[in-house]
Amino acid sequence: MYHIKGVKILPEHKKEWLGKRGGSIKRKIILKKKAKDKAKKLINLLTKKEEIIFLSALYWGEGNKKDFNLINSDSQLIKIFVKGLRELFKIKTEELKISIRIYEDTNKNECLKFWSKITEAPVNKIGSVDILKGKKKGKLTHGMCRVRVKKAGNLLKYMLAIRDRVIECF
Repeated sequence: MYHIKGVKILPEHKKEWLGKRGGSIKRKIILKKKAKDKAKKLINLLTKKEEIIFLSALYWGEGNKKDFNLINSDSQLIKIFVKGLRELFKIKTEELKISIRIYEDTNKNECLKFWSKITEAPVNKIGSVDILKGKKKGKLTHGMCRVRVKKAGNLLKYMLAIRDRVIECF
């Protein structure tokens, strides 16, 4: 509103002006709801096949291409990835190697508890905690979580094969 500060509004226009305030926020809420409804119509439930393709796409975008590990700061992405590994590929917690990367201005214990809850791995089973120089608390509140699967050469080959097949289909 700084660009119209000090501008007088005639009484006959004041009601109209007041009705338009916050319009972009209201439009954003309405458009967000429409998008959510449209997504619900498109996707009811995912089949196992669709879940595997989605997991493969997550890995394609965020995973390492030489060994089976994925790192990200998005807790929902990590949660879905770990859940998918457990449910779709029967990967046990013991087969996962969880580690985190945080910045020196974040609370290590708080981050360990956070990622433990997200991955459902006990805090004492989270391997290394790399502390990076710099301050990122506002941007990366809980740092980044790396999920590795031990002895997952075949799983890596399968994920990459799914990616390649999807590429062929496009």
